[in-house]
Amino acid sequence: MTVLEARSVSKTYTIDNRAMTVLDTVSLMVSEGEFLVIKGESGSGKSTLLSILSGLDRPDSGRVLLGQRDITDLSEDELAPLRNTSFGFVFQSFHLIPSLSVIENVMFPAELRGDPQARLKAEQLLGRVGLTARMNSFPHQLSGGEKQRCAICRALINEPKILFADEPTGNLDLVNGRAVLQLLQELNRDSRISLVLVTHSQEIAQSADRVVTLQDGRIVTSSDHV
Repeated sequence: MTVLEARSVSKTYTIDNRAMTVLDTVSLMVSEGEFLVIKGESGSGKSTLLSILSGLDRPDSGRVLLGQRDITDLSEDELAPLRNTSFGFVFQSFHLIPSLSVIENVMFPAELRGDPQARLKAEQLLGRVGLTARMNSFPHQLSGGEKQRCAICRALINEPKILFADEPTGNLDLVNGRAVLQLLQELNRDSRISLVLVTHSQEIAQSADRVVTLQDGRIVTSSDHV
């Protein structure tokens, strides 16, 4: 079943009075429970595509559908709760709130929607990733791997349909990077969350169900892994 679809999306930016096409009529479908990697060199358009798929940015043309719902022209007030409930986000730079403890960072999206089980869910997620002992620590007290595991817990607390990850191992050493990738794979497999991950890493791409390669704003290859 298709949970997310981009239909001929294009995006152009103007830099120094010069138009630069970042995405050129890209069409893409994401299936339920799929681990999809979007791969490409720097400047290929992969992060822009991720932003458009997740409602963080809008295409200049084309449509984005979440299930049967066209979300392309929704207002920010309509998109914000949708992103908070249907999507989870993991970024290269973690984006934890410095003034909040680990458990408070994880609880935050659930508290935004008034979930009375926010703390319990946060505790369970932190236990799953081995951060129970760090619940009351603050981001500056964590290692890079711990920060990313905390960020993954935060992304999962509202039980999203789709988890978007933009270079999630980019700021980590090899050991922590592989541990985070393994965690994401386990979550994808066990919870049937669709995982859409942007990377330039061939090692990560080899672990995906499907790899889409972008070049100059267009999909040049799409391959399934058996």
